Amino acid sequence: MTPSFLIGLIGAFTLVAGAAYPPGENAARPMRSVKNWLFAIGGFLMLAYSTLNYMAGGVIFFVILQIFINSTSVLMMLNVRDAVDIPVITTVGTAMVAWSLYLFEGMNTAIFVLGLSVLGLGYALEMGTVRRNVCLAVGSGAVCLFSYIAGDMIFFWLNLFFALFSGYYAIRLLQRNTDPVGPVLR
Repeated sequence: MTPSFLIGLIGAFTLVAGAAYPPGENAARPMRSVKNWLFAIGGFLMLAYSTLNYMAGGVIFFVILQIFINSTSVLMMLNVRDAVDIPVITTVGTAMVAWSLYLFEGMNTAIFVLGLSVLGLGYALEMGTVRRNVCLAVGSGAVCLFSYIAGDMIFFWLNLFFALFSGYYAIRLLQRNTDPVGPVLR
């Protein structure tokens, strides 16, 4: 087991623990949220893993993904309002998408770009909401598919479990919303 694989494994487990942790706890104070800290620490470890893996001949797209995820994680931890962070994420996401398309390696790049964009948006949206969990599930699902195509099993399993947990919490939040006129996608 190489040091980079071990870092990736620890980072993946940390992020899966964050995805499994129930949403909504300390939603008003993201810096006090165990879930957010798991996301932030796991994201940092996955950035280290993806960088080391790239230096050993791996795929650059995972480095791009982790740069984007870590930037959205900062916005999440600072509790930046959606009205502010969505334009910031759109700008950073557009730059990351442009970089990805510049490095275009086939149609699987489009899958990666979709996952990158939606996952990053999910990271920064308000905690404990259906739309955040749906974005995390869809984005992780796309990155999971890309990871399988690219042959990176750490990112594959991480994103598979991340998508499943996020989807599970999205469904639970939808089931809790019994007000037919209320904001379903709050």
